[in-house]
Amino acid sequence: MKLKVPAILEPEFAPLSLFYREFKEAVGENGQKLVIGVERAEDQISAYEMLVYPDNTGHDDENYYAVERIVKTLLWIRGGYKVILAGSKLLADRIADAYRKGGSMEFDALFMQRVYEKPFEVVSVSIENAPVTRESSASVGKHLDGCRIGFDAGGSDRKVSAVVNGEDVYSEEVVWFPKTNSDPNYHYDGIVSAFKAAAAHMPRVDAIGISSAGIYVNNRIMVASLFLKVSDEDFEKKVKNMYLDAAREIGDVPVVVANDGDVTALAGAMDLNDVNILGCAMGTSQAGGYVDQDCNITGWLNELAFVPVDANPGAMRDEWSGDIGCGVKYFSQDGVIKLAPAAGIELNETLSPAEKLKVVQKLMSEGDERAAKIYDTIGTQFGYAIAYYAMFYEIKHVLIMGRVTSGEGGVILLKKTQEVLDAEFPELAKKISLHIPDEKSRRVGQSIAAASLPEIRK
Repeated sequence: MKLKVPAILEPEFAPLSLFYREFKEAVGENGQKLVIGVERAEDQISAYEMLVYPDNTGHDDENYYAVERIVKTLLWIRGGYKVILAGSKLLADRIADAYRKGGSMEFDALFMQRVYEKPFEVVSVSIENAPVTRESSASVGKHLDGCRIGFDAGGSDRKVSAVVNGEDVYSEEVVWFPKTNSDPNYHYDGIVSAFKAAAAHMPRVDAIGISSAGIYVNNRIMVASLFLKVSDEDFEKKVKNMYLDAAREIGDVPVVVANDGDVTALAGAMDLNDVNILGCAMGTSQAGGYVDQDCNITGWLNELAFVPVDANPGAMRDEWSGDIGCGVKYFSQDGVIKLAPAAGIELNETLSPAEKLKVVQKLMSEGDERAAKIYDTIGTQFGYAIAYYAMFYEIKHVLIMGRVTSGEGGVILLKKTQEVLDAEFPELAKKISLHIPDEKSRRVGQSIAAASLPEIRK
């Protein structure tokens, strides 16, 4: 695999986008047809069609790797508790074995099971009974009428805004520590306090929109790192409906809870006045969000942190999921820290990951060429990753944000990402625009976008 734009600090990087391009060329047009479907809430199905080598022709391991990475990607982008594989019983059985209890992909299966509250399963069907895409995106957001609360729950601070007819009339940011608190009352009291602070600056409250890291189904909290220390018992009893319960303290008004990545993408759509926007935040982890061709939020997971991007068998392993080559180790502060030794930067091991990132950013602000190489490498890898994401998203705009992208490092990252698209994927370069929103528009835009989520009952 030869890259036209090499990843200078990680030359062994083997982008999945190029792997699949080469796989497709090698299989040719006479390959065996395969359809992969993932089924999620409300019987929605996302189907993906591909050609593989015919079974039992000496390419079974190549087929398995190619199909297994697509299955994982579909699960973490679209979400699902059931994988339906049509066209190869051999491959379906191998995928089922990987996702069983004790299998190599057990983490993914258990995670999806928790999100959708249904047993995870892999089923094999004939190609004649292949799954068909059945999606329904939700038209939420872009409602600016009335008096609204917009709340954004972050891991280190919480932001709330009072928005009257689209104008941000009051905002506050409060430092809090949700990830280290095991008492759910700490979280609940903080949320209610924020709601009341915003409500005090408006004549009434007509609706509440909430942007929060995590996975939400029907406004319920299914998985969220904000409640990392809360016990499973307390999560079930006190956390799942926490945002809805907190809203009732303000009144009987419409409430919509959405993933913060989706709200960021929605803010971008409102700012750019366009559609098909993929948002990617590079911070503690890698967050994603998407607004479709109808300017709607899809209900997909968009958990790009767990989407694979590197086919290198020696890629770094994620401590949580146990998998290798996934976005969290490339497009987050972990990615910066991982590349520092190769750049010749020694980081004090007693520092926290956030502090280590600050050391590199300080060097970058001083014009250090070693730090510049880190951002150059991340930008290269992100360019190849965008091409992989484009296999699953229709993209016109990519919003790049988060702590990793701040300062001059973000400028280098963006420039290198564009260079990869121009050199390696000119067809994508023609239709995808890259953006780093400025801090002010991102903060204000996020609060207004969150507040705009619910539609006011007439």
